[in-house]
Amino acid sequence: MTTGARVRRPSHGPGSLLEVAVGEFITRGYDATSMEDLSRAAGITKSSFYHHFAGKEALLRAALERALDGLFSILDSEAARTGSPLHRLRHIVAGQVEVLVAELPYVTLLLRVRGNTETERWALERRREFDARVAALVRDAVEAGEIRTGVEPALAARLLSGLVNSVVEWARPGGSTTNLPAAVANAAFEGILPAP
Repeated sequence: MTTGARVRRPSHGPGSLLEVAVGEFITRGYDATSMEDLSRAAGITKSSFYHHFAGKEALLRAALERALDGLFSILDSEAARTGSPLHRLRHIVAGQVEVLVAELPYVTLLLRVRGNTETERWALERRREFDARVAALVRDAVEAGEIRTGVEPALAARLLSGLVNSVVEWARPGGSTTNLPAAVANAAFEGILPAP
C-alpha cells in the first residue's frame, strides 16, 4: 500500500441520495422512514444528507416532481396537442407507459401517496389535473365519433390510468419493455379479442 494514498468514496450527490430515499420510501413507507434510516441506507451521516436536502419532505417533493414532470411532459408534447382526439389519447397512454418504465421507482412512489402531508396533497392534486385533461380528451373523442357514444369520460380516463398504472406491479427494471408502450395502447384501444 502506498503511503498517502486516499481511498475514494462513492459519490453521494443529490441524484443518488434521491434514489436511495425513494427505495426506502417504497420499502418502508414514507411515514415510517426516518432520516436516520435514509442516512444509514446511503452510508452517510444525517448532516451530509441535510447538505443536499432540507429534510424528508424535500426528498419526497423532489421524487414526486420527477414522476409528475415526466407525465406532464407527455401532455405538452406535439403529438398530444395535434391530430385527432383518439390519436392524441393513444399517444398519451403510450407515453404514460414509457414514463412509468423509465421512472419506475418514482412513479411507484407517486401511486402510493395518500395525502398525509402537504407534498402528498400537492401530488394528488397534480394527478387529478392530469386525469381531468385526459378525461377532456376522451370527451372530445366521443364527440368526434372516435369513441362510442355513452362512454363516461371521467370513468374512461380512470380506467385508462388504472390500466397503465398496473404496469408498476409487474414491470421490472432491465426487463424487456421495448414494445410495451405500443402493446398497452393497442390493448386499451383495440382490445384483446379478435376482430369479428
